[in-house]
Amino acid sequence: MSKTEHGTEDVDESSVPYSNLYIYYIQGYIKPVNEPLSSDFIGNWEEDDFSFLFFSKPSSGKVETLLISQPELTLCDQFQMTYEEWHGGKIVPFQVGSFFISPPWERNLELGTGKSELEILLDPGVVFGTGSHPTTYHCLEMLEAVWRKEKIESVLDLGAGTGLLALAAARLGCLRVFAVDFNFLAAKTARKNVVLNCLEDRILTVHGRAEDFMDYPADIVIANIHYDVMKRLIASEGFLHKKWFILSGLLRSEARDIAWRLSQYPVKILKEQERDGVWHTFFGSVS
Repeated sequence: MSKTEHGTEDVDESSVPYSNLYIYYIQGYIKPVNEPLSSDFIGNWEEDDFSFLFFSKPSSGKVETLLISQPELTLCDQFQMTYEEWHGGKIVPFQVGSFFISPPWERNLELGTGKSELEILLDPGVVFGTGSHPTTYHCLEMLEAVWRKEKIESVLDLGAGTGLLALAAARLGCLRVFAVDFNFLAAKTARKNVVLNCLEDRILTVHGRAEDFMDYPADIVIANIHYDVMKRLIASEGFLHKKWFILSGLLRSEARDIAWRLSQYPVKILKEQERDGVWHTFFGSVS
């Protein structure tokens, strides 16, 4: 496991975790190094053939040293912005159904002693996924709707991101939740949120490809994930072994295609939600 993928700075829960972010946009994958980049290093987001190094303080010297040691890497650009600018605005508490979701630096009540037993603390770090996206809203609503129908004992959350949906399942009472994300920094952030909510006995977070875990036995699979991955998931044998499914993260044309593909299998779409004609989410059952 690469030490460059680990942040070392603690979070002060009385304020946002970082005043400013210094982001270095690098072409290429960074090889493991023997020592952490610096105490100001937050994490490395890898996507396609690019790496995004996050620091809480200017770190051009550290990045330059890294580039010299790994000459196959190229610095494409660098940015400086506030933590809230990175997330597109202030992260504030919000409610979806019975779930009350709050960043740890905004919480007013301790877990288990407040107005809602379904309170969730969510620290997104530098990972996208504060819970405000329409697809996340829809997944939370549908997950609670399933729970009203029958008790769900096991959940497979593919493309877990910050871990919000896995946390919601556990808060509802699910005893076994398996959360998977292909991005290491996302999986690490999800794990941090599991610990933050004291749900380690119910949720296991894993860094890996969603397709590799589709056969994991679970009552319901939740996949708020890229369309290309979604196509492979619903074509797998493991998909038909789940009783329920929630599929989200789909644009209009993608949703039409996924609906057609589902029509070829012994499954039933029980509800479809969309926001502004753009984002679509399916809730269904397997016959």
